[in-house]
Amino acid sequence: MAGGDIDPVAAARAWIGTPYRAGAALRGVGCDCVGLVRGVLRDVTGRHVPAPHGWRADWAAAPGAPLLDAARRHLIELKPAEARPGDVVAFRMGGARVAHCGILTDAGRVVHAAEGVGVVEVTLAAWRGRIAFCARFPVRFPAL
Repeated sequence: MAGGDIDPVAAARAWIGTPYRAGAALRGVGCDCVGLVRGVLRDVTGRHVPAPHGWRADWAAAPGAPLLDAARRHLIELKPAEARPGDVVAFRMGGARVAHCGILTDAGRVVHAAEGVGVVEVTLAAWRGRIAFCARFPVRFPAL
């Protein structure tokens, strides 16, 4: 795909039904929450983004903040109040640790990849108080 003209909400919804697979980022084959965002970023921009540095199966417990570090390298950070459909949201899990992410759709919903469930679209209500980070997909990447 060339990228640039694809709606991020439509791209995220195209991943619904993809099985959960830790570390993967292949629509219809498998992904985790980070793989979902990487895949949608690829669908929207046309550019492949590697897994976050230091990624491992238990990355949520890894030292540092690999999820946020990767998001800040490849996305445009926003204030939570600026988030709109198509933007990426990252959530606190079990306290202050930011360890899950998804893509906002419309009417207070989010597409995310859940272990044991796969990629689904759910209401944001249960997650809203856990939002720790928001970002937008870039329209185009600078040339390498």
